[in-house]
Amino acid sequence: MPGFFKKTMAYLGLVEDEYDDYGDYEPRVQVPGGPVARSVPDEPDEQAAAAPTGTIRALVRDEAPRPAVVRPLPTEAAAPKVHVAAPTEFADARQIADRLVAGQPVIVNLQLADRELMRRMIDFCSGVTYALGGKMERVADKVFLVTPSNVKVSAEERQRLQQNGLMRT
Repeated sequence: MPGFFKKTMAYLGLVEDEYDDYGDYEPRVQVPGGPVARSVPDEPDEQAAAAPTGTIRALVRDEAPRPAVVRPLPTEAAAPKVHVAAPTEFADARQIADRLVAGQPVIVNLQLADRELMRRMIDFCSGVTYALGGKMERVADKVFLVTPSNVKVSAEERQRLQQNGLMRT
């Protein structure tokens, strides 16, 4: 028991700790067939020579840059024609969504729709547009132009829609 009290008092700092009880520090070395251990090299040049040769090895990180994915945006000349939809029931909303997903802008003409259908179609189209990162703009009374994120309606197409009475100036 005197050893226990002496160690406790040394731990609390009440008496001097005797270091004679501890053995000298010996660096660990690799034992054939045993676990891998490294000794601490004294000089930096010895670090390369003291590299472990056991079953543990460093992973080499692939630093090569990943190839970039390039998606061409259609030019104004190659932009698809605007599809005109005049829904009469809510089931027509799927046709509008399919066109937008395919990358085609859609004019949604709600002039002939009743108030409830018009509200539901606007909510649906704005949700699809938001999900695709597109844009929805009012172009006339109860007429909306919905475009996907990667499509821009050309000036010629806007003029054609204006001549058909689907866009205001």
